[in-house]
Amino acid sequence: MGSKAVEDLIEASSGAHFSGFHLDNAEPGISQVEPTNTSPTENIKQPFVIGVSGGAASGKTTVCDMIIEQLHDQRVVLVNQDSFYFNLNPDELKRVHEYNFDHPDAFDTEQLLNVMEKLKHFQAVDIPKYDRKSYKNDVFPARRVNPSDVIILEGILIFHDPRVRDLMNMKIFVDTDADVRLARRIRRDTVEKGRDIGTVLDQYSKFVKPAFDDFILPTKKYADIIIPRGGDNHVAIDLIVQHIRTKLGQHDLCKIYPNLYVIHSTFQIRGMHTLIRDSQTTKHDFVFYSDRLIRLVVEHGLGHLPFTEKQVVTPTGSVYTGVDFCKRLCGVSVIRSGESMENALRACCKGIKIGKILIHREGDNGQQLIYEKLPNDISERHVLLLDPILGTGNSAVQAISLLVKKGVPESNIIFLNLISAPQGVHVVSKHFPRIKIVTSEIEIGLNEDYRVIPGIGEFGDRYFGTDDE
Repeated sequence: MGSKAVEDLIEASSGAHFSGFHLDNAEPGISQVEPTNTSPTENIKQPFVIGVSGGAASGKTTVCDMIIEQLHDQRVVLVNQDSFYFNLNPDELKRVHEYNFDHPDAFDTEQLLNVMEKLKHFQAVDIPKYDRKSYKNDVFPARRVNPSDVIILEGILIFHDPRVRDLMNMKIFVDTDADVRLARRIRRDTVEKGRDIGTVLDQYSKFVKPAFDDFILPTKKYADIIIPRGGDNHVAIDLIVQHIRTKLGQHDLCKIYPNLYVIHSTFQIRGMHTLIRDSQTTKHDFVFYSDRLIRLVVEHGLGHLPFTEKQVVTPTGSVYTGVDFCKRLCGVSVIRSGESMENALRACCKGIKIGKILIHREGDNGQQLIYEKLPNDISERHVLLLDPILGTGNSAVQAISLLVKKGVPESNIIFLNLISAPQGVHVVSKHFPRIKIVTSEIEIGLNEDYRVIPGIGEFGDRYFGTDDE
């Protein structure tokens, strides 16, 4: 492909868009991973599940209503934990004022899990309607709920059971002052339910407050987002809705694996991908545009490192509050394709240490570590693992296993690659759910020879000029 054609393609893309080594160093004991062709979750689009928890009368329902209202262009369904109260037996009905409705044992969590599992697989479900007068959920006909793009699960104890928490893509805790919650509860129970204020206060002190302290408040630590003041916090809710819209616009795999990040695609990025995937592109152009894409991936990956706030004085004498870069950082390239990403990393991080890992492949069932040279203090650093192609995921698992064995916390590893096959994402995320994967594009899959399609070909050969041609 000539230079003129390259310039024309990039120009057209810039308009407005919508949207050495020896076997003695081999490390024993690193698990082998069989190549995986398919996975039940790889090609299934799943809804985005939001959990909204908090104390009774904290404003959870208001928050849910506001989110639903702003997501008017999406199919959204609300599931209330209150629908899954157990029916009270005759003895419990006789002493209903002594029954603790705020205890985890008051809810049929198994039924809730069954309903949520069906909804996540886009199956329609019937959700019971709980009658607060008879304390039964079979008095009224069940509510038919159809599959939706977004599921909001609301309730005081939805973060208590880890099985329920694991269903959620986003967890929100509505944090409202205890006095405000009590005042709301008194008003609601006396006006709407006709209860005596003494009974309300007695129930609050005997059941509601102890349950909040023992079961609800401890689950606040699981929240991704904490909203002070509930429905009165319009700024927080607006930001949450913006984040949800971004997630809904991502590749479906990002909804399944929250540790996967695909950089936002533009016509510029799409044009560069077109060039490097073209078998007729010259080596010079292949290297040039691969380097540009790699730089974008590296920059995006660096954005996932921890930062600390820092104040500086500008030349005008003003104080600017910004952030300080992560100091304890290193790169590790998987030889040899990963070495193509080293220049971009050095350009972004001056003086960064870069380690090496070589994994020999004899067919896709013969992964074997051949060589490694890593910083002695790597266990104390955040690691950027470099490999442009994530195919079966076998080599990646080998490399990550070595880093973990060397003491690097799983959450301190960011895996950077140019393109990723769904099978590789599944394998890596299954073995190491706490690492982050950053890529520029998700592929269709793997062919019968376990090669990425549509792919780029042998990246290392094309980049370093060692292909047959």
